Amino acid sequence: MTTEKSGIKRRQFLQILGAAGIGSVVGSVASPGSGNAAAMTVGTRDFGRTGVQVPILSLGTMFDTGANQLLLRQAVKWGVTYWDTAQYYNRWGSEHGIGKYLAKYPGDRKKIFLVSKSTRRDVNGLTSELNDSLNNLKTDYLDLFFIHAVDDAKDDMTPEIKAWSEKMKSEGKIRLFGFSTHSNMAACLSHAATLGWIDGIMTTYNYKVMNTDDMKRAVDACHNAGIGLTAMKTQAASSWLGTGGGGSEGRTLAKRFTDKGMTEEQAKILAVWTDERISSVCSQMNTMAILKANTQAAVNQVRLTAADQSVFEAQARATADQYCAGCTAACESGLTPSVPVGKVMRCLMYARSYGDHFRAHVEFNDIPFPVREQLARLDYSDAERRCPRNMPIARLMAEAAQELS
Repeated sequence: MTTEKSGIKRRQFLQILGAAGIGSVVGSVASPGSGNAAAMTVGTRDFGRTGVQVPILSLGTMFDTGANQLLLRQAVKWGVTYWDTAQYYNRWGSEHGIGKYLAKYPGDRKKIFLVSKSTRRDVNGLTSELNDSLNNLKTDYLDLFFIHAVDDAKDDMTPEIKAWSEKMKSEGKIRLFGFSTHSNMAACLSHAATLGWIDGIMTTYNYKVMNTDDMKRAVDACHNAGIGLTAMKTQAASSWLGTGGGGSEGRTLAKRFTDKGMTEEQAKILAVWTDERISSVCSQMNTMAILKANTQAAVNQVRLTAADQSVFEAQARATADQYCAGCTAACESGLTPSVPVGKVMRCLMYARSYGDHFRAHVEFNDIPFPVREQLARLDYSDAERRCPRNMPIARLMAEAAQELS
């Protein structure tokens, strides 16, 4: 495969893999079944300059937490005590399941860095959803509250929102405030760094986006501003085209790290942890096996060498057209009528990568009907020319219209 804008050919990618060699990781990460699991405790990092330390591994709870109380209990025992949720996760049941746990184990509340989110952008809506979350979670405060899915921080992070966050802090309902972003991440992070009142940001951050110049500058700006950063979407699965992980390049990448005693998934998380400006990695861990594997990766953490990083960078360039990096300011600006390409891409991700068809359908149906109705018939040629990753936007919009309607 050749990607014109990325400047790398499949043959070159495989040559880089071979040149990097097999023994380029210092130490190894334990396999999911090895080691003294009972003694594992995840380490912590400073959450920006907030004065708070958080585990470097965060439990994403987009699953049935009510039916997985033992998993929550084990997460606490292993030090995975940064819990990320939202009202609508798992058909609006994630918060209730965590509330069930905290009602049973109230002594664990002070151990847990508890985070929830709201999609509202107005102070009345934020107040209502924050109060609902507190009720669902059986707690009187959140450690961090996010405005979710911000794609334009200049528009969303208003003086009114600042005043609201300060009021909620003064009332003891939240300790910290910030936002999450999957679209136009670099621009959102860069603007947040200038504000002086954003405590934390959860951002898409993985081997496919972390090495771009704009993300490097944006993360550095947030780090210098003292903002705590949480990475999400760290696996960056190339599932948009149904290729199951990037074809032969993906299989070679998986074999490379399997030969070193770690899974491909563990290696991808390690690639993010290598950046010490990132406070924590949020991973959806809905089974004990995934929780154990990721915990072991955190406990036995090693640095990937420059050769390992070059392999990831090569993989990112070789599969660029299979992964939406959320730079919607590029593609959406050329569309008439307006189409939320980034949101449609996320819906495909929820359905194809996460298997969460319910959430995919809910979010897709949140798009106005007139837009959904003509999604497959619009001209995306200009948007595709603007896409720095050469993604087949027209094809994907048509597939989304068929799969998610």
